[in-house]
Amino acid sequence: MSSHETRPCVPDLKKERLKCDFNVEELTNLIDGGKEKTALRRKLRSVISSESAYIDPIPPEYMSHEDQFSNELRKTCHTAMLMNKQNIDIKTLQLSKAYIGVLKDGDPLWVHYHVFIPSITGQSDPEQQKIWMEKIRTWKIFGTYAQTELGHGTFLRGLETTATYDRETREFILNSPTITATKWWPGGLGHTVNFAAVMAQLYVGGKCYGPHMFMVQLRDENTHESLPGVTLGEIGPRFGLNTNGNGFLRFDHYRIPRRNMLMKHAQVLEDGTYVKPSHSKLSYGTMVRVRVGIVRDTCIQLQQAVTIATRYSAVRHQSELIPGEPEPQILDYQTQQFKILPQISSVFALFFAANSVIDAYYSVTAQMDLGDMSLLPELHALSSGLKALSASDASRGVEICRLSCGGHGYLASSNFPRLYTQTTCAITYEGENTVLWLQVARYIIKSYRSAQNGNNLKHSVSYLSKQPRPVRGDLSNNGLLEAFKAAVFKLVSDTEGRIQRVCAKGQNYHMAWNQCSLQLLKCAEAHTRFYVCEQFVRKVEMAKGTENVKKILKNLCRLYLTHHVSVNSGDFLKSGSLSQNDIAVLEEEMCSLLEVLRPQAVSIVDAFDFDDGQLNSCLGCWDGDVYQRLYDEALKSPLNKTDVPEAYYKYLRPLMQVGLKSSL
Repeated sequence: MSSHETRPCVPDLKKERLKCDFNVEELTNLIDGGKEKTALRRKLRSVISSESAYIDPIPPEYMSHEDQFSNELRKTCHTAMLMNKQNIDIKTLQLSKAYIGVLKDGDPLWVHYHVFIPSITGQSDPEQQKIWMEKIRTWKIFGTYAQTELGHGTFLRGLETTATYDRETREFILNSPTITATKWWPGGLGHTVNFAAVMAQLYVGGKCYGPHMFMVQLRDENTHESLPGVTLGEIGPRFGLNTNGNGFLRFDHYRIPRRNMLMKHAQVLEDGTYVKPSHSKLSYGTMVRVRVGIVRDTCIQLQQAVTIATRYSAVRHQSELIPGEPEPQILDYQTQQFKILPQISSVFALFFAANSVIDAYYSVTAQMDLGDMSLLPELHALSSGLKALSASDASRGVEICRLSCGGHGYLASSNFPRLYTQTTCAITYEGENTVLWLQVARYIIKSYRSAQNGNNLKHSVSYLSKQPRPVRGDLSNNGLLEAFKAAVFKLVSDTEGRIQRVCAKGQNYHMAWNQCSLQLLKCAEAHTRFYVCEQFVRKVEMAKGTENVKKILKNLCRLYLTHHVSVNSGDFLKSGSLSQNDIAVLEEEMCSLLEVLRPQAVSIVDAFDFDDGQLNSCLGCWDGDVYQRLYDEALKSPLNKTDVPEAYYKYLRPLMQVGLKSSL
């Protein structure tokens, strides 16, 4: 049982929790992946929450940029030492959700753990791994992943940083030939790491072999001073995540040993012979893994947002629902339910879809190790689409939750501003969403054409093998999935038809693709949405447990389906898969589901099992004592240390003493 359940709470939340008709702990176990994982997460959280080192000396909002960075780096390093002492793998801690709330505005070592280390283990040969991983394990090397440049991001072939092989010295010469070749954005690059996995254009004998990865030392391992030929620093304040230490990097004919090229797949021999990889897409594995992780992270951020918004909506009273009656809880308003409950359903939809892609990732990587690359395009499309969908859905969901809390949601102490900046950045990093959608669209169109040529499709695109024929009037879950298939099929076939018509007018294919890119984006999102819906329905059908928990899951699934049919009703009407009457029936059902789920809302978000330290929100506290917390938090402002601020004497009083006539 979660430790905070024995604490008293305000009457409104107590009343809400008494309405619960399912086992909250059972739902928590399902979300965690079993009782054992729940127990492990709580054990790890107990270790973290008992550490005084994680207490901020003053609220981070009132710290300088430098002090914020130093404070979070202090906590990050303390975690490394603590986990080593406890004999706990840091990855286990981070994946358990127990670490949430410790770092307020970014982790200077996030890229080190989640991108740099997987890049080294995934792209270096056994001999290189033995050397570098030993130093990584003993905290001699901290690294980042330096791909994005000022002038280029996801378009790898456009990168300008060069790595030219010198046969005489058996070294690579790294150079940043232009200002736009400056590496820009890598987390930790500013002042934290001393190494980087650098993507650069490989040149041997005057020939370019495209982008390859290099292990590059940037700072002295003892003094931490940047090395000659290396210029680096931090890029300055951002919209959020200001303690990630995002940095810039330039090379001035900087030399590294030949063996610092990561050579698991491609090699440059001592005499300059280039050995190409057996498959051009072998380097995709690391990025797929990162994108799957982003889906998980955005899902957790949305969990936090809906927990805060739901609890606050149960405590806040506003206006008169019935004239002359007491002000009701704002959760009683259908408009408020419509803001929050679909976001709760999105949490579960993204959760189940993420798990399915994680399973696919491990299956495909096992096949890749055996030399079978056939499912890599499928995995790439799924991970790209789900990353884009989860980032946009969660960002929109967090903002809706903030708006649902009115003016108080605008306060930093609500934690919505921080949650939003932590979530919306996922739309851009590790593959900007529009770019990813177009990659998904390319896979879909290619698959559709293959089916038109008589080939049978499998996996997520199997429905494109032949035109789906939904049963009119079948509004069951499976009936709606068939309607989704038909709607997406119609979008894809119409878009492919338009591309061909543009080409028939004399336009080359690439320009035709660009002229149809808006429709292609819609195809990609609709395809991914269908996949999420399909996984939600399948996972709920397979769910084990008590009937009341399964009932909650079924209602949330049904709400997700009806909500997205309503939002995208035009696509269903165009395809003929649903009629106007069908849409009207489903929208009415959606409203009924809001009413059904409303009494269970607080208990559902309780099952996410965040403690107050993790939520870090005056509005989302477990006991619901919102207003006292808001007041106490306001008193922490440095401006409240004195009744009259120094700025009054410097600026306001002189103006008052001048006696100028106002022009107002």
